[in-house]
Amino acid sequence: MDPQAKPACSFSTSRRGFLRAGGLGLFGLTWPALLHAQAASPPRGSQARAKACILVYLDGGMSHIDTLDMKPSAPAEYRGEFRPIATTIPGVPICEHLPRMGRILHDCSLVRTMSQRGRGIIGDNHHTGAYYYLTGHVPDPSFGQLGLNRRPQSEDWPFIGSVVALKNGTQHALPLVALPDRARSAEYIRAGQFAGKLGNAYEPFLVMGNPDQPSEFTVPNLSLPTDITLERLDARRNLLGQIERMDRSLERSGQAYDQHHERAYRMLSNSVRDGGFDLARESQRTRDRYGDDVNAQSMLMARRLVESGVPFVSVQWQRRNREELCNSWDTHRNNFHCLRALLPCLDQAFSALIEDLTQRGLLDDTLVVLMSEMGRKTRIGDPRAGGENGRDHWVHCHTVLFSGGGIKRGFVLGASDDTASYPVDRPTGPEDLAATIYHALGITDLTARTREGQPIHLLDDGEPMLALFA
Repeated sequence: MDPQAKPACSFSTSRRGFLRAGGLGLFGLTWPALLHAQAASPPRGSQARAKACILVYLDGGMSHIDTLDMKPSAPAEYRGEFRPIATTIPGVPICEHLPRMGRILHDCSLVRTMSQRGRGIIGDNHHTGAYYYLTGHVPDPSFGQLGLNRRPQSEDWPFIGSVVALKNGTQHALPLVALPDRARSAEYIRAGQFAGKLGNAYEPFLVMGNPDQPSEFTVPNLSLPTDITLERLDARRNLLGQIERMDRSLERSGQAYDQHHERAYRMLSNSVRDGGFDLARESQRTRDRYGDDVNAQSMLMARRLVESGVPFVSVQWQRRNREELCNSWDTHRNNFHCLRALLPCLDQAFSALIEDLTQRGLLDDTLVVLMSEMGRKTRIGDPRAGGENGRDHWVHCHTVLFSGGGIKRGFVLGASDDTASYPVDRPTGPEDLAATIYHALGITDLTARTREGQPIHLLDDGEPMLALFA
């Protein structure tokens, strides 16, 4: 990277976007209201193993049989083109295109029996799978009725990260960050990534990545117009306060409002002064270790954010929506060709993340989860999408990787059958995954109130996978 290049974080947005980004109020997610909501939320659980969580979500569905649950003795029409390689967990091979992950696998645990089978799942499309895995709740009938047209709704169950923001986010002005984009397919944005019933105060704070400039991130919800310096921000502070007072949608009262407005202002100004979202402050060696790709640099940003105290960071693998780049894990066609392009990036970035957290003494306090909304059909060929070398969707069995945050090291939970098609031991589901994340973060009270004040329980089903914990 050119040392004279412009800073990685680009603070730019329109005046209207600055005052009312996304229709949610001043500083994006109505920051004074958000901070007020955080101050009223319950304290974190007393049994917390982890202080933070990084969720790396491979949108599209990574092929488990070609990566983390290989079956070299299976018939050729199942096992595919890739060879297994030894890892630092004896007797647990993974794909030849994940050599760096193989060298850090002793710091991880694998759950090879994640399944939506028998849990009332409606169809096997990405919307249903994403919602199920990102919330821990079975999709409602509207997912079957609307298919890909099922958009996020205010009555959806909240994203796991939004629950963490509610329960554990009181001590940080940014309790929940999502980057480098929302999970989506073309114009169809996935449900399950939003706060839903909990309301806008617990929406993920979006940090946008740029595939063409991987180290550049924009922060549309926490940005200054290009012509406003910090000095001008200070000069306009009274004016902004007047604008806020005209916004009757904010819930505020007396001294409490003033305190939260002050914290919102400090957060905005400090982020500019301190370069909190500026990857140019990382060494070139560190940036190179993660890789020159927007998803790789997002994992570096995630480490930077949890190091600063953010409780939950979600990295949603960003698609470029250009088929020739094979930038999606939805490998209906040319599964092996696309994985040859995708896996090296994942291998470099994810292994760098685990090593970086370890070297900085952060891994024990940070739960890292690598997951998709589904696996891929284990018999090669996808007649539905016309791909002779592709793999179709598969919701009956796939693998999730955990690391840090009290998780055992070098452990494998459950086993799939000889073709990685179905669990044969200890089947688990999205409810259990959500419960496991909450358990790791010490969240034992899963009661809450909706935006209308109605009491709800945030996870009626699912049990934490206690066997994963040391």
